[in-house]
Amino acid sequence: MLNPRPEYARPFDAPVYLPPVAMPAVRASLGGRTVAYMLDILFILGFTALLSVAIAFVGVVTFGLGWALFAILPASGVIYSAITVGGSRQSTLGMRMMGLRVVAPESGRPVDILTAAVHALLFYVAVSTFLLWFLDLAFGLVRGDRRLGHDVLLGLAVVRAG
Repeated sequence: MLNPRPEYARPFDAPVYLPPVAMPAVRASLGGRTVAYMLDILFILGFTALLSVAIAFVGVVTFGLGWALFAILPASGVIYSAITVGGSRQSTLGMRMMGLRVVAPESGRPVDILTAAVHALLFYVAVSTFLLWFLDLAFGLVRGDRRLGHDVLLGLAVVRAG
């Protein structure tokens, strides 16, 4: 008699989890992160300029209706970080130049695009006010693993990509 439920078709099995990835032991330095951020400022400036030209073109084609998209320009840094950190290389262009990447500290797994966007948003909020920036930086100076406050809040770590 034929088996009505073959072994490969078990819908109620527990999900299969991938084995843990070895976590890099070398964490990123605060100096390396700072230089990477300064480089990223230049890339964000270029990304914003390209986005502005594209929105202006769309606005002309749609007889001014598309110019409402200029409202997303202040979020261009968050969009840039979400796309690059949430991508396959796990780092912004500045981080790649400095040999850094963002991972989950316990497993070394990549970061999804939503977590990368929230990570960037928390960073830019902290940088925009002196007190929050100081607290964020104090976390990195006090902790042995050099994780900043927004890294700890989201459970992320910036490590050497080696």
